[in-house]
Amino acid sequence: MRRCVASLNRRVWAESCRRDRAWRVGACARALTTDVAREQGATARAWWAGSLAVGASFGLGAWYLATHPGPALAKDVSSLPEYSKEEVAKHRTPEDRVWVTYKEGVYDITDWVDIHPGGKARLMMAAGSAIDPFWSMYQHHNTQQVRDILEGYRIGSLEGGAPPPPEDPYADDPKDRLPALIVRSARPMNAEPPRELLTGSVITPTEVFYIRNHLPVPRIDEAQYSLRIEGQGIKTLDLSLDRLKAEFRKHTVTATVQCSGNRRNDFYAVKDVKGLEWGGAAIGTAVWGGVRLGEVLQAAGLDPGAEGVRHVQFFGADADGAGQAYAASIPVHRALDPRADVLLAYEMNGAPLTRDHGAPLRVIVPGTAGCRSVKWVTKIVPSGEEADSLWQRRDYKAFSPSVGWDEVDWDSAPAIQAMPVTSLICEPAPGARVEPGDLVTVKGYAWSGGGNRVIRVDVTADGGATWHTAELEGVEQEEGRNWAWVLWSAEVEVPGTPGEVEIAAKATDASYNTQPEAPGPIWNLRGVNCNSWPRIRIVAEEAQ
Repeated sequence: MRRCVASLNRRVWAESCRRDRAWRVGACARALTTDVAREQGATARAWWAGSLAVGASFGLGAWYLATHPGPALAKDVSSLPEYSKEEVAKHRTPEDRVWVTYKEGVYDITDWVDIHPGGKARLMMAAGSAIDPFWSMYQHHNTQQVRDILEGYRIGSLEGGAPPPPEDPYADDPKDRLPALIVRSARPMNAEPPRELLTGSVITPTEVFYIRNHLPVPRIDEAQYSLRIEGQGIKTLDLSLDRLKAEFRKHTVTATVQCSGNRRNDFYAVKDVKGLEWGGAAIGTAVWGGVRLGEVLQAAGLDPGAEGVRHVQFFGADADGAGQAYAASIPVHRALDPRADVLLAYEMNGAPLTRDHGAPLRVIVPGTAGCRSVKWVTKIVPSGEEADSLWQRRDYKAFSPSVGWDEVDWDSAPAIQAMPVTSLICEPAPGARVEPGDLVTVKGYAWSGGGNRVIRVDVTADGGATWHTAELEGVEQEEGRNWAWVLWSAEVEVPGTPGEVEIAAKATDASYNTQPEAPGPIWNLRGVNCNSWPRIRIVAEEAQ
């Protein structure tokens, strides 16, 4: 794939240079009009078109630009025409040309609309207006390289200069986060604890629990909160939090929630992937309290056999500048099955939810990828279709290691629901020093999706020649409803000679699914579902 991309870049660059030379010669012979300005942008547009092949999940264009530099033309913007906001607003369709503004610049992005990696609909939200509010929300665009490429589309300047900068959408995010968390992205906040904190207790303290946000954290007044239930085969209900608590019986479930990108860093040893660089601690286990989703849906009149209803969609209060909310869905049979323990949760570890974890109400779908457990849920919709959102349709899917950004077909794979068996070595720390022949205590966690119980964890310090079966610690749960991880520990003797020692582990669940040995055969372009053997290296050396 890299050879193909390199070849593509060379061809696009050559074509870009040809167009650049043609423009520079032609520009000497004609006045600088809007049409000329558009022609001046041909170099950048040619390169952008060449990068179409990277795929179509939102933000992938920014990632691709960061890893595959392309040309950008410098312009003498002082000679470009000026346009008023009213003139820009007239250009909202491909027929009228699609214009946007960024700071003081005016850009004709018509040629990019259909090939925008985040989809046409998302880009068209800014048509005829400023993209600044969107870029303040999706801050991965805010790199010099992306801004340089945008300049290739510049056709003029905004009359009166740049408008005031948009308000910071992250200004009201929580400020009381644990300083020890390892921040993978600050805006939006995505952070995981140091892995050694995970083995202190089967129940992860709320302040240690990993944070996964896609957008700014909403602030919701619990007294004004209302959950709407609407859709196929049901009557519409609007439920306050007090009414939910009063009319439906409280249930608790101990369940592990794991980001589908957990352990993504292990894939980087194979080749680059797109996504947050999670270590192995984007996972945690809590006691969740709330009401059963199935009971609420049945109170709204949903019949388990309702014709045409195949999914239940969830919509969060976290939304971008255009009001597009985070949304995901699960199969309706899972939503209604009392043994699936799907909750509308308002408590975490015996206390009200915190803002970062979905207050005042969130969905908990045990045994399922964390992206389906929608936080700050405001609307639930039984439907014949999956949620029509980026996060359901064009993200959180895994493909063959041979599928790259230039051929990925997002519709060819199902959205991740249950996740594969996995584990992590949390102690000792990589690089720890021990004496040759010592017994080393190795600790970690293991978990399997879909309610499968982890039945064994094996640990080796000699490349798999011998294995040590770990002791498991967990909570008692019914077979098929093993939603919580186990913590494990094993005493392992390191070789008697000085040198580097690799310790590896593998977990097996009740269906006898076992972790694969290496990440290469399960590599995928989004870096999800990484569950190869966890490995660390320590050093055996004589005491000084």
